[in-house]
Amino acid sequence: MGRRMSQSGRPYKGALEVHLEPRGKTMGRNRVFRICFGGLAGFAAFTTPLAAQDGGAWRLAPESDLSAMLDCFEAAGQTLISAHRGGPTPGLPENAIPTMDALLAAHPAIMEVDVAQSADGVHFLLHDDRLDRTTTGTGEAEAQDWASLSQLKLKDNWGWVTPYAIPTLAEALAWAKGRTVMQIDFKRSADFGKVVAEIRRAGMANSVILIAYSVEQAAALHRAAPEMLLSVSIDEVGDVAALKAAGIPEHRMVAFTGTRLPRPELYRELDKADIEVIFGTLGRPPRSIDAVIDRYGMDERYAELGREGVDILATDRPREAATALAEAGRLPKAGQCGVSRGS
Repeated sequence: MGRRMSQSGRPYKGALEVHLEPRGKTMGRNRVFRICFGGLAGFAAFTTPLAAQDGGAWRLAPESDLSAMLDCFEAAGQTLISAHRGGPTPGLPENAIPTMDALLAAHPAIMEVDVAQSADGVHFLLHDDRLDRTTTGTGEAEAQDWASLSQLKLKDNWGWVTPYAIPTLAEALAWAKGRTVMQIDFKRSADFGKVVAEIRRAGMANSVILIAYSVEQAAALHRAAPEMLLSVSIDEVGDVAALKAAGIPEHRMVAFTGTRLPRPELYRELDKADIEVIFGTLGRPPRSIDAVIDRYGMDERYAELGREGVDILATDRPREAATALAEAGRLPKAGQCGVSRGS
């Protein structure tokens, strides 16, 4: 690491030079991002250097029950952002604590993360089954022990190696407590029961939404964690009846309604049942709604989705979506429904 000089020729206090190296290349000329900190404030300052100075980080902390918090937002006509994989951006990788920290410096947001399990039973954040795309490692993640996984560095979505290690679930939960709500996506290696136990130990049972992809999975999660909210797939009103028949009460459901076409009629029916609506604009470009909005410069569409009845937007563009919602007066505000802003 080098030191960045000011115009006077003196080094900035606490300045760092961070080299992001693409995997598999020997860098004769390293691609360099120079980031200036007031002391060691963290790599997140690269992404949001001014936001952290403008009132401090945002916090989403349910005052009583998470379901009541979501009801409060709905009654106030506010739409929440769920940052897919924690909101990665250049220099800040997916499923990483510094990435989520940087986003909260700028906007209030739920953090969606992926949880996998190592060969020796440690739960950690990682999306892919293989290590190759998002880390400096190779091979199947679940086949390696935590001692090996903990030595790897995360890569951002552009392939550049960052200074950050894979976080354990315990570390992520400890960071999130009192800061935000976490949406937990279970990868194939994850153990439901052990994850639920970790959530309870961290005191985060009232600040998580567990993702289920089938009625059977939702029922198993509800039996393991009846006090926690579930994100359940709902394509039509009849799906609610099937979930209720499986023993899941409506007040523990949050309806994930897909990523293709918004359906205001379905949203109105779910609203009558007091079930909050998640709609995903995320997905692989160029066909995802996020990609279309970006391509045609239609960020105002995020606010329109809120007006159509979407309570939580799951997005790969959390910064742009939050800005559009704020401009439309639909983003949660400090002092409202358990939202605050401070250091």
